[in-house]
Amino acid sequence: MELDVIRMVLPVLVMIGIGYFCNRKQIFDMNGLKGLKALLGDIMLPVMLFNAFFTAAYSVRVVVVFLVVFIGYGIAIALGYVLRSAVKPYGKYLPFLLASAEGGMLGYALYGLIVGSQSGFAAVDLGQTVFAYTVWLGCLTSVDGEKVDAKALLKNMFSNKCFLGMALGIVLGATGIGSLVMNSAAGDIVSQLISTITAPISAVVLLMVGYELNLKKELLGPVLKTIVLRLIIMAGLLVLANMIIFHLFPFDRELEIALMVLYALPAPFIIPIFSDVGKDGEYVSTSLSAHTLVTVILYAVIVVYGMSTV
Repeated sequence: MELDVIRMVLPVLVMIGIGYFCNRKQIFDMNGLKGLKALLGDIMLPVMLFNAFFTAAYSVRVVVVFLVVFIGYGIAIALGYVLRSAVKPYGKYLPFLLASAEGGMLGYALYGLIVGSQSGFAAVDLGQTVFAYTVWLGCLTSVDGEKVDAKALLKNMFSNKCFLGMALGIVLGATGIGSLVMNSAAGDIVSQLISTITAPISAVVLLMVGYELNLKKELLGPVLKTIVLRLIIMAGLLVLANMIIFHLFPFDRELEIALMVLYALPAPFIIPIFSDVGKDGEYVSTSLSAHTLVTVILYAVIVVYGMSTV
């Protein structure tokens, strides 16, 4: 089992290390990183999300998991507002660092390394993604005093290629078109095409994570408080989700691992994209970087657990 754990964890650490090395030695600059992000966000991730939901099995359980995850993150963001004074003077961004998760850029990659396929993560990512592009994004936009309304939320949702990939996958998958295509003669061709496009995702994501690691000593106090608060809240949500889901439905090891990965992830990396973080930018980026390192540690624990239950 030890060799299996090393086999899964070592590639993650090595790719993050390579990304960090690329930054320190300026093997490619921020423009190169921007190009990688564009390739990932505009092509690879939308295709991966489309495939995950295109091939997903839709059932009552999927609806229950969606509601549990969506409502859970609603509780988390509410707690974030209550606890803002714990990280003064950076409290206004605490709710967004305690809720939702970086499923697209990190969750699918880590889950896929454990299970061998990324599609199973879609069951838990649906609630997270819809929450992120509705409640979470609406609240984040309001931080800058921008009026939040349905029109603005819809514009943000349908201008994001990842959301569009997911939405198209859900429509085709839920209507049964996905099953028809994958079970037809064209199924193998579609599967191979998608596999070719999405194969580099794990490596590219981890490379980017390593490149952007940025730990500021002067922010250690509030960042540690933020991470501890998120870990406590996510642990509570994980226990609650397991109690509800596996009380109503038979135990499913891969779904349990997907939930563990989901609640181990850092907050979405898109906070600076949708909000002018200004003087709080270093606190936000340092919190995301530090929690990414914590996620890698938790990932190793999840791998050990997954191996012990096989």
